[in-house]
Amino acid sequence: MRITEVEAIMLRQPDALDSAIADGSQDALILRLHTDEGITGIGEVDSQPHVIKAIVDAPASHANATGLGALLVGMDPLEIDGVWDRLFAGSIYYGRRGAAVHALSGIEIALWDIAGKAAGKPIHQLLGQVRRDRVKAYASTLMPDTPAEAARVVDRHLSDGFGAVKLGWGPLGRDADSDVELVAASRAAGGDDFDLMIDVGMGWTEPEDAIGRVRRMEEHRPYWVEEPFFPDEYENYARLAEAVDVPIAAGEQEAIATDFQRLLDTGIEVVQPDVTRAGGMRECLRVADLARDRGRRCVLHAWSTGIIKAASLHVLAVMPEAEYFEDCVQTTELNERLVTTRFDLIDGCVEVPRGPGLGIEIDEDVLEECRVKEEG
Repeated sequence: MRITEVEAIMLRQPDALDSAIADGSQDALILRLHTDEGITGIGEVDSQPHVIKAIVDAPASHANATGLGALLVGMDPLEIDGVWDRLFAGSIYYGRRGAAVHALSGIEIALWDIAGKAAGKPIHQLLGQVRRDRVKAYASTLMPDTPAEAARVVDRHLSDGFGAVKLGWGPLGRDADSDVELVAASRAAGGDDFDLMIDVGMGWTEPEDAIGRVRRMEEHRPYWVEEPFFPDEYENYARLAEAVDVPIAAGEQEAIATDFQRLLDTGIEVVQPDVTRAGGMRECLRVADLARDRGRRCVLHAWSTGIIKAASLHVLAVMPEAEYFEDCVQTTELNERLVTTRFDLIDGCVEVPRGPGLGIEIDEDVLEECRVKEEG
């Protein structure tokens, strides 16, 4: 089998995109890898769609600086590790981390989709020992602007059947009193019997201030406090993790397992690789192994369409520990309608897809409705 064509398709919410909020479910970059045997693999990249498309569509420059699509054509999609290594090496001048690895992540997902379809098996049966067919889910959404709104959001998602809720970004980080009031209202709304995750969205800058904020939040029992600082501020992460009892989580911005080793060295409790950013499914499993070896926790980050949901669930099906599945509940067209497969909540859990490959279908009408029309 050989790859014959690579499509990088930019999608955008039909209504005006609100670029002032941290909601990556408003746009997306979808990959389609076509083969000479008629099997098409689907992948997704949760990054800046225009940047990723340029990386995929760029023509060959020289041996170590070639667009990923040009490298892929003619390769055997079932040789997943070999393809990954070739693309990593072929993008070395502009890659190694960041957007190039994001693009490679989406390609790797599409390769696994092809492999599963070719074998007639779901991806998780090819990845390793299958340990579970469903994973406990938490509702993941943006933090509203007021404590009253935060309370209503928590109440709504607990009423939907979730046993955990993560609220992030939005106003978090602007003011210490406001941060604590939002967390307090969220906890009060749901009571003691649910897990409350707080995602600061890189909103804090000073470690001593961060220590003070987390200590004030402790009585409201956050399950973890996520991404308080920018990803390279390792010293700040180390100081915060050492000073507080609340688990500190981070890692959605990191790429490849080597970078997660450095993050683990800070002493944080939870690392959060994203299958569409960290190198793909197999790299996420390597990160999980690193965390386990260090006595830490690995909980995948996932925020966009049903493609990343499915890919994450396949990885979680084989991870020795699968603490939670992050279920983005944003009411955007791409999150709710691009994939026809339903990720229904059953007793607080979401089932791992069972069909061949990713086990999902794209709604072609929604794809065309959301496709960014290119000039020329």
